[in-house]
Amino acid sequence: MSDRQPPRRRVPGPARPARPATGQRPGPGARPARRPSGPRPAPPKVIRLGSPRPRLRLIGVALTLVLLAFVVRLFQVQAVDASTYAAKADRNRYVGQVLEAERGGITDRHGVPLATTEDAYDITADPTMFAPDELEIADGPEQAAALLAPILGQDQDDLVEKLRPENKALRYVKLAGRQTPQTWKQIKDLKAALAKKAETDESTANVLAGVFSVPTSKRVYPNGELAAGILGWVNAEGKGGGGVELQLNERLAGEDGKIRYAQSGGRLVPTAGSTETPAVPGDDVELTIDRDIQWAAQHAISEQVKESAADRGYVIVQDTRTGEVLAMANAPGFDPGDLSEADPDALGNAAVRDAFEPGSTAKVLSMAAVLEENAATPRTHVVVPNRLHRGDRLFKDDIDHPTWYLTLNGVLAKSSNIGTILATGQLGKTQAQANKVLYKYLRKFGLGSHTGLGFPGETKGILAPPEEWSTSQQYTIPFGQGVSVNAMQAASVYSTIANGGVRVEPTLVRGSTGPDGRFTPAPEPERTRVVSEKTAKTLARMLESVVDDEEGTGTKARIPGYRVAGKTGTANRVDPATGRYHGYTSSFAGFAPADKPRITVYCVIQNATEGSYFGGQICGPVYKQVMEFALKTLQVPPTGADPADLPVTFKP
Repeated sequence: MSDRQPPRRRVPGPARPARPATGQRPGPGARPARRPSGPRPAPPKVIRLGSPRPRLRLIGVALTLVLLAFVVRLFQVQAVDASTYAAKADRNRYVGQVLEAERGGITDRHGVPLATTEDAYDITADPTMFAPDELEIADGPEQAAALLAPILGQDQDDLVEKLRPENKALRYVKLAGRQTPQTWKQIKDLKAALAKKAETDESTANVLAGVFSVPTSKRVYPNGELAAGILGWVNAEGKGGGGVELQLNERLAGEDGKIRYAQSGGRLVPTAGSTETPAVPGDDVELTIDRDIQWAAQHAISEQVKESAADRGYVIVQDTRTGEVLAMANAPGFDPGDLSEADPDALGNAAVRDAFEPGSTAKVLSMAAVLEENAATPRTHVVVPNRLHRGDRLFKDDIDHPTWYLTLNGVLAKSSNIGTILATGQLGKTQAQANKVLYKYLRKFGLGSHTGLGFPGETKGILAPPEEWSTSQQYTIPFGQGVSVNAMQAASVYSTIANGGVRVEPTLVRGSTGPDGRFTPAPEPERTRVVSEKTAKTLARMLESVVDDEEGTGTKARIPGYRVAGKTGTANRVDPATGRYHGYTSSFAGFAPADKPRITVYCVIQNATEGSYFGGQICGPVYKQVMEFALKTLQVPPTGADPADLPVTFKP
């Protein structure tokens, strides 16, 4: 055998692809054949995601800062400023209210009520409970005001303004003060009806849910106008506005208390606790006034002022021994419980507020000086011409007359101006010296000074020192012109004479009873010897002649069975509006029994325009009516002694 391999047989296989045009032969490692020419499709974009770690770090840092801020704030609220925020929370949560003290009552000397206090309610509201988000309506204040206005008698717009204040956080407003229990019951019933309807009707809002009440009190004057000038009134704030109510306001008012409690939605939270300081009631004040005598005086002066068509009038009744004022009546008056209808000119107490020239009732002062200085006696002869020239004036009496031959007693009985000028001229070697002596006695009797009552609005009157008296005043002051007094000062002059020449400061208050029920009497009034007892008794006898003698000017003041001492007065009146003389001041002053005095009565009528204007004619009857009533009320019997019989005239 031959080593030569036989030739391989070629086996047919699959057809090979055509050789490329380049002439290159395909084979292992050969390039792939080119694709047909033309636009090639863009390869798809590949999105590569960044690493998440930076973002997570950023978010983590931000959350850490936020949490850190909350932690710092929480630490500040709970630790650093805890007390401050707690206080703010308490202020918003807790409500404080004043517990008004009950005002003390005022009674007459027998305990009869003249001013009392009754239960009442302040109507209040929480404005936040009228907000739209609270009531779910926009016009809550308007609806509430429309319901409350007719009940409270207030303007609807004013109520809306209170219920929608500028301060949105305000939780308390007073809608109306000192309303009667009936008024609050009416509001409470309406409020309950709205609440019941709101439970079944979702479209109904209880617009009165935020209205509440605070117990308080209301001042009541059971006798109406009686003694209004003395009592005064209480204003809307519950404080004294005049008279004794103002003078003794601190004593009457007591001390208010306080209450502080937690609330929610305008309601008390019982479990949250509360603090309370109780109110201390005011003292009850007992006046020296006798209600019955006050009524008699007020009735008498009111009728005479009306009959005389006068501007005003006043009557004072005083106990001559103690200085206690038993009555002080003014006409016209006013109702202290309702000042809406009161005349502003009638408010106050004109008996101590008005300063007027007293006229002839002041002649008793001149006679007191003459007697005390031993310049004359009641029987001293005084020749009184029809006219008397002094200084720059020609003086006359109230009527033309021939020459009168009067005793000093007759000068007072017939109320002679000329005779009084002549008598007081004997007080000094010169007129200037006489003026100083007269001035001394006027001051001792209380002219030019406060009476001691301490009453609000009291005038001291007008009394110039003697060196300032004009030429005419030197001669007019002795008969009561050119000097001004108030009615209490004038009444006190006669009480001083009736009390044996000792002036006792007038008083209106007997004492007070505190919350503990203990009665504290008022301090004893000051007593001052003005003239001797002898002079006082002589003056009392001379004043009897004014009433008892047919020559006297006060015969209309006679009281059957009693010895009466008195003096008439008719003075030119200074019009307070113009400062000029216009009209007359008519008056009568006196006491009884003349020989054992118990009661002084002083009556004044200003500017009578109808009928007589003479004091003896229009004030004499008032004096008689009031004095008779007072004597009977106090059960003062007649003395039974014969009246004094001093001569009025003499034969030349």
